[in-house]
Amino acid sequence: MRIFTRVVETGSFSAVAREMGTIQPTISKQLTALEEHLGVRLLNRTTRQLSPTEAGRKYYERGRQILDELSDLESSLSDLQNRPTGLLRIHAAVAFGQLYMLPSVFRFRRLYPALSIDLMLSDRYVDLVQEGVDMTIRFGELADSQVVARRIGGTTRVCVASPAYLRARNTPRSPSDLAAHNCITYNYLFSNEWEFEGPQGAQSIRVRGDFRANSALTIRAAALEGIGVAYMPGMFVQNDIDKGSLIRVLADYGPPPVDIHAVSPTARLLSTKVKLFLEFIRNEFQEIPALQVVTAKPRLVPRIRAKVSKGPN
Repeated sequence: MRIFTRVVETGSFSAVAREMGTIQPTISKQLTALEEHLGVRLLNRTTRQLSPTEAGRKYYERGRQILDELSDLESSLSDLQNRPTGLLRIHAAVAFGQLYMLPSVFRFRRLYPALSIDLMLSDRYVDLVQEGVDMTIRFGELADSQVVARRIGGTTRVCVASPAYLRARNTPRSPSDLAAHNCITYNYLFSNEWEFEGPQGAQSIRVRGDFRANSALTIRAAALEGIGVAYMPGMFVQNDIDKGSLIRVLADYGPPPVDIHAVSPTARLLSTKVKLFLEFIRNEFQEIPALQVVTAKPRLVPRIRAKVSKGPN
């Protein structure tokens, strides 16, 4: 059942084989044996794609629920000894993970040494169900309705540049002035539009520049190098602003703050170990002023049943 649900979620025999430390033929044989035991075909197999049959979708939905309930039962029994066990898979962006998550994860691990932790730091978008992630940290509005989000904090966004860059160029006085500036942009955004709020209300400004990066830490480094104007969460550059290494510009047009969410897939029950970690980091972040900015619209994403993944093998 575990193998089948992961094959449906990843759409790949080989991906599940890697997860489980075995080889692809073993996974295929296990699923064939499962289909023979049940007397129905669970998967449509082609050279390019795996997809569940109607019976397979029904078995997946019920099987996923059974596995979650079993995991929760095992966790609750471990809790009787205050020793949660199993594997907790957490994801966060590189900069946020290194600066804020790692210290909390290390302290959490000392509290629950019987728990195994897989911490993934990456700035790419992670599909929680497909990659088997229990929780990720995301910023801002959440377009994915197939997750449940719990607000754990908020942060400002700021525009900054180095003193050397601003000496060589005119300091921007309004967002429209950014058209004349070299703007450092972020690879993973769908568009290079920066949002501001000022006397004229909300503004969205399309920017351009000759330097792009896929990491907040790299963007910070580029701003310190004097390459251009950066637009990023203030929690990564506040120390630089305090020291004068970076200058905040367009402060009167403060970009709107963003919420910080702990996000889990709706297709699974929130296990005891995830609940413990969620409550732990929420309490930890409450002690960090840079992560407790009040935003205009704190919200929860509604629970909507996750779709079954049908990716290629």
